[in-house]
Amino acid sequence: MEEQYWVGDFFVDLSRNQLTQKQQSQTLPPKALAVLTCLAKNKASVVSQDELLSHVWPNSVVAPNTLQRCIAQLRKALGDDGKVQRYIKTHAKQGYSLEVDVHWQQPEPNNANKDSSPLPTTLAVQVEDSPHQPSKTVSRLISAVIALLIIVFGVIGYQFFPLTASTPLVVKSMQPLTSTDNRELASIYSPDGEYVIFMRYPEVLCTSHLWAKNLATQEEFQLTQDLGSYGSLAFADDGSKLAFVEQNSCGQAVTQKSCFQLQSLDFAKALKSPQTPTTLMECNNSKIRSLQWLNQDQVTLMQQLAHRWQLIRYSISSHSSDTIFSLEDGNLIDYDYSPSQNLIALTSIHHDDQRYIETLTPDGQLASSHLIDYPDSIPKFRNISANFSPRDNQLIFSTGKQLFTLSFKGQITPVSLPLVDGIGSPLFHPDGKRMLAIKGHYDSDIVAVPLSQFTDNPLSLDGSNFRHSVIARSTFGENHAKYQPNGDAIAYTSKRSGSWQMWLTQGSNTQQLSQFPLSSYIYDFVWGADGDSLLVNVSSELKQIDVNGGETSISLAQPLSKLFDWDSSKQTALAMVQIRGVERFAEINLATGDIHQLSDKRITWAAKSDTGQLIYMDHMDRFWRPDGAEDKLVSALELQGSDKRFIIKNNLVYGVNDDFQLWSYGLDDKQFRFIGQLPDTIDYITDLKKQTLLMTMRIAARKDVVELTLD
Repeated sequence: MEEQYWVGDFFVDLSRNQLTQKQQSQTLPPKALAVLTCLAKNKASVVSQDELLSHVWPNSVVAPNTLQRCIAQLRKALGDDGKVQRYIKTHAKQGYSLEVDVHWQQPEPNNANKDSSPLPTTLAVQVEDSPHQPSKTVSRLISAVIALLIIVFGVIGYQFFPLTASTPLVVKSMQPLTSTDNRELASIYSPDGEYVIFMRYPEVLCTSHLWAKNLATQEEFQLTQDLGSYGSLAFADDGSKLAFVEQNSCGQAVTQKSCFQLQSLDFAKALKSPQTPTTLMECNNSKIRSLQWLNQDQVTLMQQLAHRWQLIRYSISSHSSDTIFSLEDGNLIDYDYSPSQNLIALTSIHHDDQRYIETLTPDGQLASSHLIDYPDSIPKFRNISANFSPRDNQLIFSTGKQLFTLSFKGQITPVSLPLVDGIGSPLFHPDGKRMLAIKGHYDSDIVAVPLSQFTDNPLSLDGSNFRHSVIARSTFGENHAKYQPNGDAIAYTSKRSGSWQMWLTQGSNTQQLSQFPLSSYIYDFVWGADGDSLLVNVSSELKQIDVNGGETSISLAQPLSKLFDWDSSKQTALAMVQIRGVERFAEINLATGDIHQLSDKRITWAAKSDTGQLIYMDHMDRFWRPDGAEDKLVSALELQGSDKRFIIKNNLVYGVNDDFQLWSYGLDDKQFRFIGQLPDTIDYITDLKKQTLLMTMRIAARKDVVELTLD
């Protein structure tokens, strides 16, 4: 079998598991290179998936997506565009083919001192035999002259030609537009630029009123008569109507727990007195978000059916909708619409698990599609929600600590604006010189709650005599606290050092365990059984952190959105894995990267008991457990699920329902027990040890509307 060959201008060395181009080498898994070799031996011919599986994994049973993961690894290494497919082409329901030239490298007896990636044979002959090749001295002189001309003309162009869209944006100043004790979110400008519209949350943090502020007079107006869960604000182009999405509990939940309504109100009337919105559309079996108004009769929305989002256009007069854009083997992230350009810009995840920026017309005609080129300062799996900017072919977005522009060709450029508090993706004023954003931070503490108080002193219905002790506190967020197995420490996540990091508290001693990059975000973590290390889901990638120092990256082809459990002895993890933009509940073999899907349901949380019993909760907050041929609904826990999560200790499930009531359920005796009332400042429960619960408690959620002015 040949050990070395060329695929286009990439040199493949199977003996080293390397792929080399222009002296830059990459190490790939042997199975991925075995797939490439099989395709190379059948260049330009379609090789079926069954042929590839039998050739690369003979006499083995592998996960269904194992081959697709190898193809994705190869495409990434080859710099292939999964949409154009210059190297490896997908043939629907048939297989794959290699579409570039292949040159096999014959072994030579005395090649120890030769370059490890020689030129392909045909090209080597051309270089050696050509009498017109310039000498090295002449080549260097020509290169120097060309470089000098580039510098000279670059300076001339900079001085005498106007700035282009590639010129970085610079923010000159930032000032608050709202600064109350309440929380303000989701701001937009009116089309004439005279008003800013925002949500103002009172003490009841889950509902708000819509407000308007006159930027000239600073006068404020309450627009809605009733509190509601409003979102996705958008104006009609003439400013007469304000539309938004309201989320409510479904009267009779069938396929989802929350229902969504597209609503609108007359803006001029609302400025005079608060109004009751008019319902334009109801969605009881799908989710809608990201509203934009195309014209007086049509709006665009993102709609989720099952696991995938699609972009739809809804006609108010005919009460009908049609799909503008969707991906059969991918998913949509977010979009924005520019009335002045009559263009939609959309970010998405394709079948190659890469993120793309696309532009399309309002009727769904694709204008451009480019892979997003992520810089090192942004995690590679971070989803981007970008808005149009005044610059042609440029969008703007935020990673929380930094603003960036995104070109229609996928290039990302930083905006000069260092931040202390987080900031959302800005929305530009009609004059193009100012932009709105939401600035602020969320503050939560880690608290220890003794279960004994619930029997010794029954709580009142409002939890006013709730006893707890603070384990970790700062002016920023602390989350996800978990007791150390076989130890006395507590690990948790915190932003107290300016970015999300792992922290460890043991008695009076507190230390930072990780040194993740500034833009990192931590979803969750799990202790190893021995208590010596942590498995952390940071920026959708797995890192193993040693409590005595040291960090190990665990390479996976797909990003993780949630991490539930880690069997450190078997090296398996229970997680939500994003496969082509769609979340799948799966068990991951961390040694091989193989993924075994466990359920088609949309899972929000899962946990395993000490004996290995799996319990999970779906998007309707229903509890399930595997039982023979199919999973069974835990009927005793009907209406007890919520977004407060749950834990399993000593074969008892502990959870908090929507009424903030703490409960337990025995996996052995099947008995449900109400424990007591919690205050409504509890975010979720995270662990239990020696009859003491760890919880995350909300302290403050300060958010303000700010206006940024460009230099």
